[in-house]
Amino acid sequence: MRENWMIEKSGLADLNEKIRNGQRLNDEDALRLYTCPDLNVLGTMANAVNAQKNGNRASYIVNRYINYSNYCILSCQFCSFSRKKRDQDGFELSLEEMQTKAREALALGITELHIVGGLHPSLPFSYYTDMLRGLKDVSSSLQLKCFTAVEILHLAWLSKQSVDDTLRALRDCGLDSLTGGGAEIFQPEVRKQIATGKESAAEYLDVHRRWHKLGGKSTCTMLYGHVESLEDRISHMRQLRELQDETGGFCGFVPLPYQPENNEIPVDRPPTGNDMLRTIAVARLFLDNFDHVTAYWVGMGLKMAQVALSYGADDLHGTIVEEHIFHMAGAGSPQGQTEDAMRKAIVEAGREPIQRNTFYQPVPTKNAVENRPVKKP
Repeated sequence: MRENWMIEKSGLADLNEKIRNGQRLNDEDALRLYTCPDLNVLGTMANAVNAQKNGNRASYIVNRYINYSNYCILSCQFCSFSRKKRDQDGFELSLEEMQTKAREALALGITELHIVGGLHPSLPFSYYTDMLRGLKDVSSSLQLKCFTAVEILHLAWLSKQSVDDTLRALRDCGLDSLTGGGAEIFQPEVRKQIATGKESAAEYLDVHRRWHKLGGKSTCTMLYGHVESLEDRISHMRQLRELQDETGGFCGFVPLPYQPENNEIPVDRPPTGNDMLRTIAVARLFLDNFDHVTAYWVGMGLKMAQVALSYGADDLHGTIVEEHIFHMAGAGSPQGQTEDAMRKAIVEAGREPIQRNTFYQPVPTKNAVENRPVKKP
């Protein structure tokens, strides 16, 4: 077959055989994949693995992002979102405003609210517990995916409780899932350069470990394309893979291409389309214990995310409605996507569109028999 010939010619036949035999790739293998000059070979290998895990399906979620505030006590160098109290463009939503946004989102058919914010200097712990309870009062069916690991550490400090007790308190008020944001790059020297003062890699992983051991699920991320090396990316993914071995609590992996505008980290060569697709493919091949890899259209653009469905991704993320963090960093993508646009992109890629919930589980929908994948000639 032509595909086998291409893989043989690329020098990756031994790795392809290793993958087909169910053997785990090591760091050196992943580096060979990353530096393979033939992107299409990587796509072929990753697409085959994705087909084994997910068939011809590709998913999306009908969700809304809500940022409750951008006031933050940290000053991460890469962040264009955070503000200090003295800044004119800082904001802080009341609980009533958040409930209004939730009701507006319900009218659009959303199933999930994705909620993160800065480490606010003065909001009490009760603000966060009241927020969760108030949003569940709007609709008990809403899945609340909230807070990054560093927010959890901040809330534990606010509440003067252990991380475990803080997570239990939030869960009892309605928290369904943690977000994966804030992972950035785990390598300590890189972390110092881009996010001085933020939680360490060990702390990020421990928050998710504790949540998983309480029975919770979460996603995880990697911010790439700034000052890190390929080896740093691979080390980052390996640490996520190790925690997944331990807990099985990650629903999916979401690689995030760095947005170079409006921040303090100058980058000569921000992530290209080639790098985005390459990273998706390597993740699919290296993260063998993850079922799902998301092509985050906000950072990639919907058209590039659509292409990524042929390079190992099986998910396009969500409708979002309004997004601030990436757009304040210079992302040129729209604020949100309609469900029809998401389904159309999946169909045009030759996949079967599946609406999912927070945990990447299919949601019954009236569109289930519509928009069948286009048959390729």
